[in-house]
Amino acid sequence: MMEPLPTGLVAVTGDERTGKTSLLRRLSGDLPALPGAVSHPDAQWVDLALPGRDEETAQQLWLAWQMCSPRWNASLHQDLVEALALLPHENKKLFMLSSGSRRKVALAGLLACGARVTCVDQPYVALDLASKQVIRDFLDDMANHPSRTWVVADYEADPQLPWQRVIALG
Repeated sequence: MMEPLPTGLVAVTGDERTGKTSLLRRLSGDLPALPGAVSHPDAQWVDLALPGRDEETAQQLWLAWQMCSPRWNASLHQDLVEALALLPHENKKLFMLSSGSRRKVALAGLLACGARVTCVDQPYVALDLASKQVIRDFLDDMANHPSRTWVVADYEADPQLPWQRVIALG
């Protein structure tokens, strides 16, 4: 059984097929927990590629997330939309967006959802350098948060971030 997660930043690292995404999905309850483990009652994970959502606009997606996220941070969401240059894309259907823009739409919603544990799977994939820096700066700002945890899965822990724990899989 995994020990409780600390607040702040937690990295989950490993090569392909080591279980990074599955761990995030189990933690959030998107997949059933393994025997002896439990999912977190207030954890959120989202597939950042947004499969099956092609006909929705970014605005529709964010509104749906806001309605099911009791601690949605509207101010943070707006800041992320602006910083990630998503304003011109708010009313476009997702199929019209590049992979990077789709992922930015998902990140803007996921990071603003207010969940106690936010699970972020490979946050930098397909992003331009400016957007990578926005996400890195956000995570850096949250590194010592007193009550929330960001679990970030990737091949390696970003060396520019102050991790509270690194969980190496594989």
